[in-house]
Amino acid sequence: MTIKLIALDVDGTLLNDHHELTEKTQETLIRASRQGAEIVLCSGRGPANTIPFMEQMGLDGYVITHNGAVTAQVETHEVVHHFAMDGQGLEPFIAYCRTQGVHFDINTAFGLYVDQPEGLELQVREMYQNFMAEPLKLPQWADMTEPLAKFTAFGPIEQMNAVQQEWSTWNLPYYMTRSGDFFIDLMHPEASKGAALKRLAEAKGILSSEIMAVGNYYNDITMLTYAGKGIAMDNSPEEVKAAADEVTLSNNDQGVAHAIQKYVLSI
Repeated sequence: MTIKLIALDVDGTLLNDHHELTEKTQETLIRASRQGAEIVLCSGRGPANTIPFMEQMGLDGYVITHNGAVTAQVETHEVVHHFAMDGQGLEPFIAYCRTQGVHFDINTAFGLYVDQPEGLELQVREMYQNFMAEPLKLPQWADMTEPLAKFTAFGPIEQMNAVQQEWSTWNLPYYMTRSGDFFIDLMHPEASKGAALKRLAEAKGILSSEIMAVGNYYNDITMLTYAGKGIAMDNSPEEVKAAADEVTLSNNDQGVAHAIQKYVLSI
């Protein structure tokens, strides 16, 4: 099987637990690109904090961001596709978070908005720093003119479990996914990494059988099952491993480099 496109999750997959892109992984991706495989990062992050990893490696092309809601071109930062969500439907979720003390942010393609950016708790500030995100003050809805990409709730795993359990009983107008132990994302009902990857691949004339996807969490399952070769990291939950074709090493053991070496460079 010839791999023409490699779709990679970022946090927990491409990066180690210190949020680092190791030299070995970077070199392996560059080699695969030079052999003709297109590298597409597929992240819950936005384009602004995903594109820099492509630029670091000297790679052009596309990034699929906000869990599939926004696809952007690396060199121009142009948004080439957007699953825009209905912001009015967010009001019950915002009210819930405010009354229950759950931190949330609202994302446009390149913007991230919170209630009080100057008064964030230390844990929240550190989270945004780790993800290279700079939160802005959430304006009034009437002043929010940009299309919305994603709503994210963030907190301790026990709190997120409770939020997920509660929201699962609602008549959701959105696609809800768990993008990490501490994150719950709401998006357009048709948005997912798999849907965005399918759209991009079809536009480029690439078959699903010519795609390898690597991920580590529940929000990666749609792209793992769409790709001809879906590979889960060893640090993935068991449900994610079960959805994949293969399991590689963990993100701290450079599992992405190992998988590319095995399935792309050795052929």
